[in-house]
Amino acid sequence: MSVPLEALLRGPHLWRGDSQAEVAVPSVPTGHAALDHLLPGGGWPRGALTELLVTHPGIGELSLLMPALARLSRHDRWIALMAPPHLPYAPALAAAGVDLARLVIVRTKDGADTLWAMEQALASGACGAVVGWPSFVSERSLRRLQLAAETGRAPGIYFSGSQATSSSLAALRLQLSPAAEGLLGVKVLKVRGRATGSTLVLDTRPATTQPRNRRPGFPHPQLLSRREKGAGDLPPGGRKAQETSLSPRERDRG
Repeated sequence: MSVPLEALLRGPHLWRGDSQAEVAVPSVPTGHAALDHLLPGGGWPRGALTELLVTHPGIGELSLLMPALARLSRHDRWIALMAPPHLPYAPALAAAGVDLARLVIVRTKDGADTLWAMEQALASGACGAVVGWPSFVSERSLRRLQLAAETGRAPGIYFSGSQATSSSLAALRLQLSPAAEGLLGVKVLKVRGRATGSTLVLDTRPATTQPRNRRPGFPHPQLLSRREKGAGDLPPGGRKAQETSLSPRERDRG
């Protein structure tokens, strides 16, 4: 086979069902070796969308992203959380290694604002990762997010309901479910260049975290609201994350 043809067949925009696709931009390691092994580039795809379907909110779904977010924040990259359902628990984020000074939390009025804010953050090139909780997504909005992710060369990650639709524009789709205490079930629904259906059980607790008892269904500490667990109390020397509650569409888009 000629060298140009082989280069074309191994290109990032062409998927071959019998092999793993290469990636145009180096991926961000997830921090979970078993999961990295299943993903092209060995991590969360940059310049592409990842959809995380959650069976029950509050099962520790955000903890799956913590190693990657911590790595990016330590390299002076902004981490943008768009419309999280609860105020992220700052001490837990800091304990996981996230630099709170590089964290931005955006509160929005509705799903359209959330999608617009995600698009702007992804396209800016200033964010190491953009994580969103949109109340709805459409094919048109996902196409815009995908183009923005390609422009900014950042991972665009969004959480959705537990019911997977038949198709999605996301390059990676994972379904998350609760497992044993401190463990998270991860099923690969879609991934470029690899067979789907693989199921993993990952320990998403920080290495320094000791097992502790939690009531069944009680929200994970990293997603507790301020009322539920005094989220305003930071560890000694801790820095508060930046937060805004302005509607992005009310700002000057210029």
